[in-house]
Amino acid sequence: MAVKRVGNHTIKLLNPPSIIGKYSIVGPKEGDGPLRDYFDLILEDDLWGQDSWEKAECKIQEEAVRSAIENAGLTLKDMDFLIAGDLLNQIVATGYSARELAIPFFGLYGACSTMTESLSLGAMLIDGGFADKLVCATSSHFSTAERQFRFPLEYASQRTFSAQWTVTGSGATVLSSYGSGPYITYITPGRIIDPGIKDIANMGAAMAPAAMDTLIHHFQDTGFSPDDYDLIITGDLGIVGKSIVLDMMKEEGYDLGSKFTDCGVEIFNPNTQDTHAGGSGCACSAVVFNGYVLKEMEKARFKRVLFMSTGAMHSTTITQQGESIPSIGHAITIDINNE
Repeated sequence: MAVKRVGNHTIKLLNPPSIIGKYSIVGPKEGDGPLRDYFDLILEDDLWGQDSWEKAECKIQEEAVRSAIENAGLTLKDMDFLIAGDLLNQIVATGYSARELAIPFFGLYGACSTMTESLSLGAMLIDGGFADKLVCATSSHFSTAERQFRFPLEYASQRTFSAQWTVTGSGATVLSSYGSGPYITYITPGRIIDPGIKDIANMGAAMAPAAMDTLIHHFQDTGFSPDDYDLIITGDLGIVGKSIVLDMMKEEGYDLGSKFTDCGVEIFNPNTQDTHAGGSGCACSAVVFNGYVLKEMEKARFKRVLFMSTGAMHSTTITQQGESIPSIGHAITIDINNE
């Protein structure tokens, strides 16, 4: 009997894991943005001494994982599992960083929803008694993503207003069966929702219905309302997707108001950084969560947060064949107290 199920879609953790370690690394552009003071390491260049962008992304993720574990006061050998992924084909950035870390490894692909997906599965492993300590992580890199999903950088294509800027960076979080919080208390996994959008330069609009679907199911299942949260933050809807979610949720009777924002909106300054509709990529929600959100929770500015990463589950092969972009959003509740 699924005693930890609440409603149709949500899980209530009976032994909520504690977040005991965190770390965020970003590239130079992200370090020039509004959240610069929250990041643990800002790179001076996005190659970081490597001879390819892909190798740089591997190094960034590996260092984020190592540093998050160190932040928790633990060692690699203390970790039961590494749960991580990235945007590249066969999640190679994660696979090669996992090779160096030598932790039992579950590789995930949830596109830009991977950070919350990893936290969800990690929390369930601990709540279920399958692990005591584990680390969740993801990464992305502007140049690796552009090369794989869009155009060669040398092509210098003109970006549309709805296009988003892939975040260079990595965030890692250590979860434990012990600790003083914050705690992951609820998980609402998303469903694949496809509104029929085919424009890969308009992912915010493609992901917005999936974000709305998960938000509504979360509120219906838990009985919570937006007023029960100090912050509701989505992953990388950007300016376009955030606006759509606000409008659609209001039509469904939910006024998210000023408590709602998006990692892709917060990480860049659109007026000075030429990022058009904002940030995207696996690292977008990962660095904002491990930087801004958790550090503000440490100050008790936020006592309860609803954190959702959204992902566009497409590939260049299938979109070039004329298919639309299916999307997903996974949400977790983080409470400063476990009561």
